[in-house]
Amino acid sequence: MIEYNNKRFLIVDDFTDFRSALTGMLRQMGVAHIDAAVNGEEALALCRKHSYDVILHDYNLGKGKNGQQVLEELHHDQLLSSHCIFIIISAESSQAMVMAALECEPDSYLTKPFNLASLQQRLDKLIAMKTVLHPVLDAQMRADHMAVLEACAAVIAAHPRYAPQCRRHQVTALAALGRRQDQERLLQSLISERPLPWALVALADLWRESGQLDQALALYQDGIRQFPLIPALYDGLAATELARGNHEEAQQHLQQGLRISPNSLQRQERMGQIAQRNNDHEQAARAFRQAVDLGRNSLFRNPDNHLNLASSLTAQAGDGALGQRAVAEIRQTLGELDKTWRDDPALSVRSRMMQARTLDKSGHATEARRLAEQVAADVAQLESFFDAEVALQVAGQLRDLDQAGSADAVLATCAEMYGDDPEVLADIARHTDNPDILAAGSQALEWNRQAIRLYQQKNYAEALQRFRQALASQPRNISFALNTAQSLLRLIAADPKPELLAECERCLQQADGMPSNDHRRERYRKLRERLEQL
Repeated sequence: MIEYNNKRFLIVDDFTDFRSALTGMLRQMGVAHIDAAVNGEEALALCRKHSYDVILHDYNLGKGKNGQQVLEELHHDQLLSSHCIFIIISAESSQAMVMAALECEPDSYLTKPFNLASLQQRLDKLIAMKTVLHPVLDAQMRADHMAVLEACAAVIAAHPRYAPQCRRHQVTALAALGRRQDQERLLQSLISERPLPWALVALADLWRESGQLDQALALYQDGIRQFPLIPALYDGLAATELARGNHEEAQQHLQQGLRISPNSLQRQERMGQIAQRNNDHEQAARAFRQAVDLGRNSLFRNPDNHLNLASSLTAQAGDGALGQRAVAEIRQTLGELDKTWRDDPALSVRSRMMQARTLDKSGHATEARRLAEQVAADVAQLESFFDAEVALQVAGQLRDLDQAGSADAVLATCAEMYGDDPEVLADIARHTDNPDILAAGSQALEWNRQAIRLYQQKNYAEALQRFRQALASQPRNISFALNTAQSLLRLIAADPKPELLAECERCLQQADGMPSNDHRRERYRKLRERLEQL
Protein backbone atom coordinates (compact mmCIF):
# COMPACT_ATOMS: atom_id res chain seq x y z
CA MET A 1 0.00 0.00 0.00
CA ILE A 2 1.51 3.30 -1.10
CA GLU A 3 1.41 6.16 1.41
CA TYR A 4 0.31 9.34 -0.37
CA ASN A 5 0.17 11.64 2.66
CA ASN A 6 3.91 12.43 2.44
CA LYS A 7 3.92 13.23 -1.30
CA ARG A 8 3.60 16.66 -2.86
CA PHE A 9 1.39 17.09 -5.94
CA LEU A 10 1.02 19.85 -8.51
CA ILE A 11 -2.13 20.14 -10.63
CA VAL A 12 -1.94 22.31 -13.74
CA ASP A 13 -5.25 22.97 -15.54
CA ASP A 14 -7.04 26.08 -16.74
CA PHE A 15 -10.54 24.86 -15.67
CA THR A 16 -11.48 25.51 -12.06
CA ASP A 17 -14.01 22.67 -11.94
CA PHE A 18 -11.47 20.10 -13.11
CA ARG A 19 -8.84 21.31 -10.64
CA SER A 20 -11.40 20.99 -7.86
CA ALA A 21 -12.52 17.52 -8.98
CA LEU A 22 -8.93 16.28 -9.25
CA THR A 23 -8.06 17.77 -5.87
CA GLY A 24 -11.02 15.88 -4.40
CA MET A 25 -9.78 12.58 -5.84
CA LEU A 26 -6.31 13.16 -4.44
CA ARG A 27 -7.73 14.02 -1.00
CA GLN A 28 -9.59 10.70 -1.00
CA MET A 29 -6.24 8.99 -1.66
CA GLY A 30 -4.79 10.71 1.40
CA VAL A 31 -2.74 13.38 -0.37
CA ALA A 32 -2.13 16.31 2.00
CA HIS A 33 0.14 18.61 -0.05
CA ILE A 34 -1.51 19.84 -3.26
CA ASP A 35 -0.57 22.96 -5.23
CA ALA A 36 -2.39 24.19 -8.32
CA ALA A 37 -1.58 26.36 -11.33
CA VAL A 38 -3.80 27.65 -14.14
CA ASN A 39 -1.10 28.02 -16.82
CA GLY A 40 2.40 26.96 -17.76
CA GLU A 41 4.15 30.03 -16.40
CA GLU A 42 2.58 29.51 -12.97
CA ALA A 43 3.60 25.84 -13.09
CA LEU A 44 7.21 26.72 -13.89
CA ALA A 45 7.29 29.34 -11.10
CA LEU A 46 6.02 26.78 -8.57
CA CYS A 47 8.57 24.20 -9.75
CA ARG A 48 11.32 26.74 -9.13
CA LYS A 49 10.14 27.03 -5.51
CA HIS A 50 9.18 23.45 -4.69
CA SER A 51 10.16 19.89 -5.52
CA TYR A 52 7.17 17.76 -6.51
CA ASP A 53 6.64 14.02 -6.36
CA VAL A 54 3.83 14.08 -8.94
CA ILE A 55 2.79 16.67 -11.54
CA LEU A 56 -0.60 16.25 -13.25
CA HIS A 57 -0.49 18.64 -16.22
CA ASP A 58 -3.22 19.34 -18.76
CA TYR A 59 -1.86 19.36 -22.31
CA ASN A 60 -3.87 22.26 -23.75
CA LEU A 61 -4.09 25.29 -21.48
CA GLY A 62 -5.51 27.69 -24.06
CA LYS A 63 -3.13 30.60 -24.48
CA GLY A 64 0.49 30.26 -23.48
CA LYS A 65 2.62 27.16 -22.98
CA ASN A 66 1.13 23.69 -23.34
CA GLY A 67 2.08 20.63 -21.31
CA GLN A 68 4.73 19.53 -23.78
CA GLN A 69 6.44 22.93 -23.69
CA VAL A 70 6.36 23.06 -19.88
CA LEU A 71 7.92 19.59 -19.65
CA GLU A 72 10.65 20.56 -22.14
CA GLU A 73 11.46 23.67 -20.10
CA LEU A 74 11.49 21.77 -16.81
CA HIS A 75 14.04 19.33 -18.27
CA HIS A 76 16.13 22.12 -19.82
CA ASP A 77 16.28 24.15 -16.59
CA GLN A 78 16.85 21.00 -14.49
CA LEU A 79 13.77 21.71 -12.40
CA LEU A 80 12.40 18.18 -12.63
CA SER A 81 13.84 15.45 -10.45
CA SER A 82 14.23 12.04 -12.06
CA HIS A 83 12.07 10.75 -9.19
CA CYS A 84 9.17 13.05 -10.08
CA ILE A 85 6.24 11.56 -12.00
CA PHE A 86 4.96 13.82 -14.79
CA ILE A 87 1.58 12.85 -16.26
CA ILE A 88 0.01 14.68 -19.19
CA ILE A 89 -3.78 14.87 -19.10
CA SER A 90 -6.04 15.84 -21.97
CA ALA A 91 -9.61 15.63 -23.23
CA GLU A 92 -8.34 15.78 -26.80
CA SER A 93 -7.66 12.60 -28.74
CA SER A 94 -6.43 13.81 -32.14
CA GLN A 95 -3.35 11.99 -33.40
CA ALA A 96 -1.39 15.25 -33.73
CA MET A 97 -1.99 16.19 -30.11
CA VAL A 98 -1.44 12.69 -28.70
CA MET A 99 1.81 12.24 -30.63
CA ALA A 100 3.06 15.70 -29.56
CA ALA A 101 2.37 14.80 -25.95
CA LEU A 102 4.03 11.38 -26.17
CA GLU A 103 7.11 12.63 -28.06
CA CYS A 104 8.16 14.73 -25.08
CA GLU A 105 8.17 11.45 -23.07
CA PRO A 106 6.08 12.10 -19.96
CA ASP A 107 5.87 9.24 -17.47
CA SER A 108 2.28 8.63 -18.49
CA TYR A 109 -0.74 10.00 -20.34
CA LEU A 110 -4.34 10.15 -19.10
CA THR A 111 -7.42 10.91 -21.17
CA LYS A 112 -10.29 12.86 -19.59
CA PRO A 113 -12.64 11.90 -18.10
CA PHE A 114 -11.18 9.42 -15.60
CA ASN A 115 -12.24 8.31 -12.16
CA LEU A 116 -10.52 7.85 -8.82
CA ALA A 117 -9.88 4.14 -9.37
CA SER A 118 -8.13 4.60 -12.73
CA LEU A 119 -6.06 7.53 -11.40
CA GLN A 120 -4.91 5.63 -8.32
CA GLN A 121 -4.15 2.49 -10.31
CA ARG A 122 -1.94 4.49 -12.69
CA LEU A 123 -0.17 6.34 -9.86
CA ASP A 124 0.37 3.15 -7.83
CA LYS A 125 2.17 1.49 -10.76
CA LEU A 126 4.32 4.51 -11.55
CA ILE A 127 5.32 5.14 -7.94
CA ALA A 128 6.14 1.46 -7.42
CA MET A 129 8.37 1.53 -10.50
CA LYS A 130 10.16 4.72 -9.48
CA THR A 131 10.67 3.32 -5.97
CA VAL A 132 12.42 0.22 -7.34
CA LEU A 133 14.46 2.33 -9.76
CA HIS A 134 15.47 4.78 -7.01
CA PRO A 135 19.20 3.83 -6.95
CA VAL A 136 19.35 4.02 -10.76
CA LEU A 137 17.69 7.45 -10.82
CA ASP A 138 19.91 8.72 -7.99
CA ALA A 139 23.07 7.71 -9.88
CA GLN A 140 21.67 9.29 -13.04
CA MET A 141 21.06 12.60 -11.26
CA ARG A 142 24.68 12.56 -10.04
CA ALA A 143 25.84 11.80 -13.61
CA ASP A 144 27.68 8.79 -12.15
CA HIS A 145 27.34 6.56 -15.20
CA MET A 146 29.24 3.60 -13.78
CA ALA A 147 26.92 3.65 -10.77
CA VAL A 148 23.94 3.67 -13.15
CA LEU A 149 25.20 0.47 -14.77
CA GLU A 150 25.78 -1.19 -11.40
CA ALA A 151 22.38 -0.14 -10.06
CA CYS A 152 20.64 -1.36 -13.22
CA ALA A 153 22.28 -4.78 -12.90
CA ALA A 154 21.12 -5.03 -9.27
CA VAL A 155 17.55 -3.99 -10.10
CA ILE A 156 17.31 -6.45 -13.02
CA ALA A 157 18.49 -9.26 -10.76
CA ALA A 158 16.00 -8.41 -8.00
CA HIS A 159 13.07 -7.16 -10.10
CA PRO A 160 13.17 -8.65 -13.64
CA ARG A 161 9.86 -6.99 -14.56
CA TYR A 162 11.66 -3.63 -14.66
CA ALA A 163 14.43 -4.86 -16.96
CA PRO A 164 13.12 -2.88 -20.00
CA GLN A 165 13.37 0.41 -18.10
CA CYS A 166 16.83 -0.51 -16.80
CA ARG A 167 18.06 -1.45 -20.25
CA ARG A 168 17.25 2.02 -21.53
CA HIS A 169 19.16 3.60 -18.66
CA GLN A 170 22.08 1.27 -19.41
CA VAL A 171 22.16 2.34 -23.06
CA THR A 172 22.23 6.01 -22.01
CA ALA A 173 25.00 5.38 -19.48
CA LEU A 174 27.14 3.45 -21.99
CA ALA A 175 26.78 6.30 -24.47
CA ALA A 176 27.87 8.81 -21.83
CA LEU A 177 30.92 6.65 -21.03
CA GLY A 178 31.86 6.45 -24.70
CA ARG A 179 31.53 2.66 -24.71
CA ARG A 180 30.10 2.49 -28.20
CA GLN A 181 30.70 -1.21 -28.84
CA ASP A 182 29.01 -2.21 -25.57
CA GLN A 183 26.13 0.13 -26.39
CA GLU A 184 25.76 -1.43 -29.85
CA ARG A 185 25.88 -5.00 -28.49
CA LEU A 186 23.24 -4.23 -25.86
CA LEU A 187 20.92 -2.63 -28.41
CA GLN A 188 21.34 -5.54 -30.84
CA SER A 189 20.60 -8.00 -28.04
CA LEU A 190 17.46 -6.08 -27.05
CA ILE A 191 16.19 -5.92 -30.63
CA SER A 192 16.80 -9.65 -31.19
CA GLU A 193 14.71 -10.41 -28.08
CA ARG A 194 11.95 -7.90 -28.71
CA PRO A 195 12.13 -5.05 -31.24
CA LEU A 196 11.32 -2.05 -29.03
CA PRO A 197 10.83 1.21 -30.99
CA TRP A 198 13.25 3.25 -28.87
CA ALA A 199 15.97 0.58 -29.24
CA LEU A 200 15.51 0.45 -33.02
CA VAL A 201 15.85 4.23 -33.22
CA ALA A 202 18.87 4.26 -30.89
CA LEU A 203 20.77 1.58 -32.82
CA ALA A 204 19.96 3.10 -36.22
CA ASP A 205 21.03 6.53 -34.93
CA LEU A 206 24.27 5.02 -33.63
CA TRP A 207 25.04 3.50 -37.01
CA ARG A 208 24.13 6.68 -38.88
CA GLU A 209 26.30 8.87 -36.66
CA SER A 210 29.26 6.53 -37.16
CA GLY A 211 28.85 6.60 -40.95
CA GLN A 212 27.31 3.12 -41.35
CA LEU A 213 24.62 4.60 -43.58
CA ASP A 214 23.47 1.44 -45.40
CA GLN A 215 22.95 -0.42 -42.12
CA ALA A 216 21.16 2.56 -40.59
CA LEU A 217 18.91 2.94 -43.62
CA ALA A 218 17.89 -0.71 -43.55
CA LEU A 219 17.15 -0.61 -39.82
CA TYR A 220 15.05 2.57 -40.04
CA GLN A 221 13.06 0.99 -42.89
CA ASP A 222 12.59 -2.22 -40.92
CA GLY A 223 11.49 -0.18 -37.90
CA ILE A 224 8.91 1.69 -39.97
CA ARG A 225 7.48 -1.61 -41.25
CA GLN A 226 6.98 -2.73 -37.65
CA PHE A 227 6.08 0.63 -36.09
CA PRO A 228 4.69 2.93 -38.81
CA LEU A 229 3.53 5.58 -36.31
CA ILE A 230 6.91 6.36 -34.70
CA PRO A 231 7.99 9.76 -36.14
CA ALA A 232 11.58 9.45 -34.88
CA LEU A 233 12.11 6.63 -37.41
CA TYR A 234 11.18 8.96 -40.27
CA ASP A 235 13.46 11.66 -38.81
CA GLY A 236 16.35 9.21 -38.80
CA LEU A 237 15.57 8.01 -42.31
CA ALA A 238 15.54 11.62 -43.53
CA ALA A 239 18.87 12.36 -41.81
CA THR A 240 20.39 9.26 -43.41
CA GLU A 241 19.24 10.26 -46.88
CA LEU A 242 20.66 13.74 -46.30
CA ALA A 243 24.01 12.21 -45.38
CA ARG A 244 23.83 10.19 -48.63
CA GLY A 245 23.15 13.38 -50.59
CA ASN A 246 19.54 12.42 -51.42
CA HIS A 247 17.81 15.65 -50.45
CA GLU A 248 14.48 15.04 -52.17
CA GLU A 249 14.11 11.63 -50.54
CA ALA A 250 14.94 13.21 -47.18
CA GLN A 251 12.14 15.72 -47.66
CA GLN A 252 9.65 12.97 -48.50
CA HIS A 253 10.52 11.00 -45.35
CA LEU A 254 10.24 14.08 -43.19
CA GLN A 255 6.83 14.81 -44.69
CA GLN A 256 5.72 11.36 -43.56
CA GLY A 257 6.91 12.12 -40.03
CA LEU A 258 5.05 15.42 -40.05
CA ARG A 259 1.81 13.73 -41.11
CA ILE A 260 2.04 11.65 -37.95
CA SER A 261 3.24 14.39 -35.59
CA PRO A 262 3.06 17.92 -37.03
CA ASN A 263 3.38 19.78 -33.73
CA SER A 264 7.13 19.30 -33.36
CA LEU A 265 8.97 22.60 -33.66
CA GLN A 266 12.31 20.97 -34.52
CA ARG A 267 10.75 18.73 -37.17
CA GLN A 268 9.07 21.71 -38.86
CA GLU A 269 12.41 23.57 -38.80
CA ARG A 270 14.19 20.65 -40.47
CA MET A 271 11.45 20.39 -43.08
CA GLY A 272 11.77 24.10 -43.88
CA GLN A 273 15.55 23.84 -44.22
CA ILE A 274 15.42 20.78 -46.49
CA ALA A 275 12.60 22.17 -48.63
CA GLN A 276 14.50 25.45 -48.96
CA ARG A 277 17.59 23.55 -50.12
CA ASN A 278 15.39 21.69 -52.63
CA ASN A 279 13.97 25.01 -53.90
CA ASP A 280 10.50 23.89 -52.79
CA HIS A 281 9.72 27.35 -51.46
CA GLU A 282 6.02 26.71 -50.99
CA GLN A 283 6.68 23.76 -48.67
CA ALA A 284 9.47 25.70 -46.94
CA ALA A 285 7.12 28.60 -46.25
CA ARG A 286 4.48 26.26 -44.81
CA ALA A 287 7.02 24.59 -42.53
CA PHE A 288 8.63 27.81 -41.31
CA ARG A 289 5.20 29.38 -40.77
CA GLN A 290 4.29 26.45 -38.55
CA ALA A 291 7.66 26.65 -36.77
CA VAL A 292 7.13 30.35 -36.03
CA ASP A 293 3.68 29.59 -34.63
CA LEU A 294 4.87 26.66 -32.51
CA GLY A 295 7.81 28.68 -31.24
CA ARG A 296 5.80 31.51 -29.72
CA ASN A 297 5.51 29.69 -26.38
CA SER A 298 8.50 27.40 -26.69
CA LEU A 299 11.88 27.44 -25.02
CA PHE A 300 13.30 26.55 -28.44
CA ARG A 301 11.95 29.62 -30.22
CA ASN A 302 14.36 30.44 -33.03
CA PRO A 303 14.63 33.83 -34.79
CA ASP A 304 16.00 32.11 -37.91
CA ASN A 305 12.54 30.67 -38.50
CA HIS A 306 11.16 34.20 -38.94
CA LEU A 307 13.93 35.11 -41.36
CA ASN A 308 13.59 31.85 -43.26
CA LEU A 309 9.83 32.33 -43.55
CA ALA A 310 10.38 35.79 -45.02
CA SER A 311 13.06 34.41 -47.37
CA SER A 312 10.81 31.55 -48.55
CA LEU A 313 7.90 33.90 -49.20
CA THR A 314 10.20 36.14 -51.23
CA ALA A 315 11.60 33.18 -53.18
CA GLN A 316 8.09 31.98 -54.00
CA ALA A 317 7.63 35.06 -56.17
CA GLY A 318 10.50 33.94 -58.43
CA ASP A 319 11.37 36.65 -60.93
CA GLY A 320 8.00 38.33 -60.44
CA ALA A 321 6.87 40.92 -57.95
CA LEU A 322 5.73 40.06 -54.44
CA GLY A 323 2.00 40.18 -53.89
CA GLN A 324 0.43 42.37 -51.22
CA ARG A 325 -0.49 39.37 -49.08
CA ALA A 326 3.10 38.07 -49.04
CA VAL A 327 4.46 41.56 -48.31
CA ALA A 328 2.05 41.91 -45.37
CA GLU A 329 3.08 38.52 -43.94
CA ILE A 330 6.78 39.32 -44.31
CA ARG A 331 6.34 42.65 -42.53
CA GLN A 332 4.39 41.04 -39.72
CA THR A 333 6.97 38.26 -39.35
CA LEU A 334 9.94 40.65 -39.31
CA GLY A 335 8.10 43.01 -36.98
CA GLU A 336 7.62 40.17 -34.49
CA LEU A 337 11.31 39.27 -34.79
CA ASP A 338 12.41 42.88 -34.19
CA LYS A 339 10.18 43.17 -31.14
CA THR A 340 11.18 39.83 -29.58
CA TRP A 341 14.94 40.06 -30.20
CA ARG A 342 15.34 43.84 -30.11
CA ASP A 343 18.68 43.68 -28.28
CA ASP A 344 20.51 41.58 -30.90
CA PRO A 345 22.35 43.85 -33.39
CA ALA A 346 23.22 40.99 -35.78
CA LEU A 347 19.58 39.94 -35.98
CA SER A 348 18.55 43.55 -36.54
CA VAL A 349 20.95 43.74 -39.49
CA ARG A 350 19.57 40.55 -41.00
CA SER A 351 15.99 41.68 -40.49
CA ARG A 352 16.61 45.00 -42.21
CA MET A 353 18.40 43.24 -45.05
CA MET A 354 15.30 41.10 -45.52
CA GLN A 355 13.18 44.27 -45.46
CA ALA A 356 15.39 45.69 -48.22
CA ARG A 357 14.86 42.55 -50.31
CA THR A 358 11.11 42.80 -49.75
CA LEU A 359 11.14 46.43 -50.90
CA ASP A 360 13.13 45.47 -53.98
CA LYS A 361 10.79 42.59 -54.85
CA SER A 362 7.70 44.75 -54.37
CA GLY A 363 8.78 47.49 -56.78
CA HIS A 364 10.57 49.94 -54.46
CA ALA A 365 14.13 49.56 -55.79
CA THR A 366 15.44 52.99 -54.78
CA GLU A 367 14.20 52.66 -51.21
CA ALA A 368 15.59 49.13 -51.08
CA ARG A 369 19.10 50.23 -52.07
CA ARG A 370 19.06 53.11 -49.62
CA LEU A 371 18.22 50.70 -46.79
CA ALA A 372 20.85 48.22 -48.04
CA GLU A 373 23.52 50.92 -47.86
CA GLN A 374 22.59 51.62 -44.23
CA VAL A 375 22.66 47.91 -43.41
CA ALA A 376 26.05 47.48 -45.09
CA ALA A 377 27.48 50.23 -42.88
CA ASP A 378 26.03 48.55 -39.77
CA VAL A 379 27.49 45.15 -40.74
CA ALA A 380 30.96 46.68 -40.69
CA GLN A 381 30.39 47.86 -37.09
CA LEU A 382 29.16 44.55 -35.63
CA GLU A 383 31.14 43.37 -32.60
CA SER A 384 30.02 39.74 -33.01
CA PHE A 385 30.02 38.34 -36.53
CA PHE A 386 27.60 35.86 -38.09
CA ASP A 387 28.16 32.14 -38.41
CA ALA A 388 29.54 31.05 -41.78
CA GLU A 389 26.20 30.04 -43.32
CA VAL A 390 24.51 33.30 -42.36
CA ALA A 391 27.53 35.35 -43.53
CA LEU A 392 27.23 33.78 -46.98
CA GLN A 393 23.50 34.57 -47.06
CA VAL A 394 24.12 38.19 -46.07
CA ALA A 395 26.89 38.53 -48.68
CA GLY A 396 24.55 37.21 -51.37
CA GLN A 397 21.78 39.60 -50.33
CA LEU A 398 24.15 42.56 -50.35
CA ARG A 399 25.39 41.66 -53.83
CA ASP A 400 21.80 41.32 -55.10
CA LEU A 401 21.15 44.85 -53.85
CA ASP A 402 24.19 46.33 -55.65
CA GLN A 403 26.43 46.38 -52.55
CA ALA A 404 29.30 44.39 -54.08
CA GLY A 405 32.02 46.03 -51.99
CA SER A 406 30.19 45.28 -48.74
CA ALA A 407 29.47 41.75 -49.92
CA ASP A 408 33.20 41.15 -50.49
CA ALA A 409 33.99 42.60 -47.07
CA VAL A 410 31.59 40.11 -45.45
CA LEU A 411 33.14 37.24 -47.43
CA ALA A 412 36.65 38.38 -46.44
CA THR A 413 35.70 38.36 -42.74
CA CYS A 414 34.03 34.98 -43.17
CA ALA A 415 37.19 33.62 -44.80
CA GLU A 416 39.34 34.96 -41.97
CA MET A 417 37.12 33.56 -39.19
CA TYR A 418 36.20 30.22 -40.73
CA GLY A 419 38.66 29.70 -43.60
CA ASP A 420 40.41 26.83 -41.82
CA ASP A 421 37.28 24.79 -42.63
CA PRO A 422 37.62 23.50 -46.24
CA GLU A 423 33.84 23.30 -46.67
CA VAL A 424 33.41 26.94 -45.72
CA LEU A 425 36.20 27.96 -48.07
CA ALA A 426 34.53 26.00 -50.89
CA ASP A 427 31.24 27.79 -50.16
CA ILE A 428 32.99 31.16 -50.26
CA ALA A 429 34.52 30.23 -53.62
CA ARG A 430 31.02 29.75 -54.99
CA HIS A 431 30.25 33.36 -54.09
CA THR A 432 33.46 35.00 -55.35
CA ASP A 433 36.58 34.35 -57.42
CA ASN A 434 38.44 37.22 -55.78
CA PRO A 435 41.97 35.84 -55.08
CA ASP A 436 42.53 38.41 -52.33
CA ILE A 437 39.69 36.76 -50.39
CA LEU A 438 40.29 33.12 -51.29
CA ALA A 439 44.07 33.07 -50.82
CA ALA A 440 44.40 35.58 -47.99
CA GLY A 441 44.86 32.98 -45.27
CA SER A 442 46.89 30.34 -47.10
CA GLN A 443 50.13 31.08 -45.24
CA ALA A 444 48.28 31.23 -41.92
CA LEU A 445 46.70 27.84 -42.64
CA GLU A 446 50.14 26.37 -43.31
CA TRP A 447 51.48 27.75 -40.02
CA ASN A 448 48.46 26.30 -38.25
CA ARG A 449 49.01 22.86 -39.84
CA GLN A 450 52.68 22.92 -38.82
CA ALA A 451 51.71 23.93 -35.29
CA ILE A 452 49.21 21.08 -34.98
CA ARG A 453 51.89 18.57 -35.97
CA LEU A 454 54.31 20.04 -33.44
CA TYR A 455 51.63 19.99 -30.74
CA GLN A 456 50.87 16.34 -31.45
CA GLN A 457 54.59 15.65 -31.06
CA LYS A 458 54.36 17.41 -27.65
CA ASN A 459 56.68 20.17 -28.80
CA TYR A 460 54.43 22.76 -27.20
CA ALA A 461 56.83 25.71 -27.26
CA GLU A 462 57.47 25.45 -31.02
CA ALA A 463 53.77 24.79 -31.65
CA LEU A 464 52.90 27.97 -29.78
CA GLN A 465 55.19 30.04 -32.00
CA ARG A 466 53.49 28.76 -35.16
CA PHE A 467 50.01 29.27 -33.68
CA ARG A 468 51.00 32.81 -32.77
CA GLN A 469 52.11 33.46 -36.35
CA ALA A 470 48.82 32.13 -37.73
CA LEU A 471 46.77 34.19 -35.27
CA ALA A 472 48.77 37.37 -35.89
CA SER A 473 48.12 36.92 -39.61
CA GLN A 474 44.38 36.32 -39.12
CA PRO A 475 43.40 37.65 -35.68
CA ARG A 476 39.67 36.94 -36.15
CA ASN A 477 40.14 33.24 -36.87
CA ILE A 478 38.39 31.39 -34.06
CA SER A 479 40.29 28.11 -34.40
CA PHE A 480 43.66 29.89 -34.41
CA ALA A 481 42.73 31.75 -31.21
CA LEU A 482 41.59 28.54 -29.49
CA ASN A 483 44.67 26.62 -30.64
CA THR A 484 46.95 29.35 -29.32
CA ALA A 485 45.10 29.42 -25.99
CA GLN A 486 45.37 25.64 -25.66
CA SER A 487 49.13 25.71 -26.31
CA LEU A 488 49.56 28.50 -23.78
CA LEU A 489 47.66 26.50 -21.16
CA ARG A 490 50.06 23.60 -21.71
CA LEU A 491 53.03 25.83 -20.96
CA ILE A 492 51.27 27.70 -18.13
CA ALA A 493 50.63 24.40 -16.32
CA ALA A 494 54.40 23.99 -15.99
CA ASP A 495 55.31 27.67 -15.56
CA PRO A 496 52.41 30.08 -14.82
CA LYS A 497 54.06 33.26 -15.99
CA PRO A 498 51.80 36.35 -15.75
CA GLU A 499 52.48 37.37 -19.35
CA LEU A 500 51.38 33.92 -20.62
CA LEU A 501 48.22 34.08 -18.52
CA ALA A 502 47.43 37.52 -19.97
CA GLU A 503 48.07 36.30 -23.51
CA CYS A 504 45.79 33.31 -22.99
CA GLU A 505 43.05 35.61 -21.73
CA ARG A 506 43.40 37.79 -24.85
CA CYS A 507 43.13 34.73 -27.11
CA LEU A 508 39.95 33.58 -25.40
CA GLN A 509 38.49 37.07 -25.62
CA GLN A 510 39.16 37.00 -29.36
CA ALA A 511 37.44 33.62 -29.67
CA ASP A 512 34.47 34.80 -27.60
CA GLY A 513 33.27 36.74 -30.65
CA MET A 514 32.08 33.47 -32.22
CA PRO A 515 28.30 33.04 -32.69
CA SER A 516 26.47 31.32 -29.82
CA ASN A 517 25.65 28.32 -32.02
CA ASP A 518 29.24 27.74 -33.15
CA HIS A 519 30.31 24.12 -32.63
CA ARG A 520 33.54 25.33 -30.99
CA ARG A 521 31.69 27.06 -28.17
CA GLU A 522 32.03 23.98 -25.92
CA ARG A 523 35.79 23.86 -26.52
CA TYR A 524 36.01 27.55 -25.66
CA ARG A 525 34.08 26.92 -22.42
CA LYS A 526 36.45 24.13 -21.35
CA LEU A 527 39.55 26.22 -22.09
CA ARG A 528 38.04 29.12 -20.17
CA GLU A 529 37.41 26.85 -17.17
CA ARG A 530 41.01 25.59 -17.27
CA LEU A 531 42.35 29.15 -17.31
CA GLU A 532 40.13 30.20 -14.39
CA GLN A 533 41.34 27.24 -12.34
CA LEU A 534 44.99 28.34 -12.63
